[in-house]
Amino acid sequence: MTDQNQNPENEEPTAPESKFSDKRRIDPETGEVRAPDAGQGAGQGAGSPDPASAGAGAEGATASADPADRPAEGSDATDEELVELLQEAERDLVAEYRDRAARAEAELKNFRTRVERDRAANREAVIAEVIRTLLPAIDDLDRAEAHGDLTEGSSLEIVAKKLRGGFERYGLRVVGEKGESFDPQFHEALVRIPSSEVTSNTVADVIETGYALGDRLIRAAKVAVHVPEE
Repeated sequence: MTDQNQNPENEEPTAPESKFSDKRRIDPETGEVRAPDAGQGAGQGAGSPDPASAGAGAEGATASADPADRPAEGSDATDEELVELLQEAERDLVAEYRDRAARAEAELKNFRTRVERDRAANREAVIAEVIRTLLPAIDDLDRAEAHGDLTEGSSLEIVAKKLRGGFERYGLRVVGEKGESFDPQFHEALVRIPSSEVTSNTVADVIETGYALGDRLIRAAKVAVHVPEE
């Protein structure tokens, strides 16, 4: 009789031995970080890369890039173009300030000319007013000379010379002489005498002498005028 325990057919099959792979990064006993498994690294290298890892790497690289190193979006101007634009703006600014300076200089010159002209006109007006107030004294000296009262070397004759010389120094001139053409701007006709000897109005006689200071008439000469006969 055969022992059943020795019959191979009656023996129970042995379960295959299970293998446990600890994939934890931290060693539970020592608390240290484990080195990556060579096989695991090889397996990952042979397969396709993890999309999450690739995305994280790309995002980190983009984030780590300095914004100053990246070119400005929408900017096509080069350094040479910027320099040329700055030089052109500088030339325009210089030209504008030169034009302003030229206009300011011209305005200043015109202002000085107006001031000098007004100053000369005011000076002439003051002198003319002073002479106008002294004309009666000059008329008296002329009448005295006509009557022979201004004898040579007399005190009155010396005063008359000094007074007339002072007026002539300021540009005073006599208006109205016998025989000159009649000018209504400088002559005032008191008498009109027809004459066959003249073809145009002519001063026949000076009743009262006129005076002018430059182009300014101080007093018109009162005259008698010869007019052509009709």
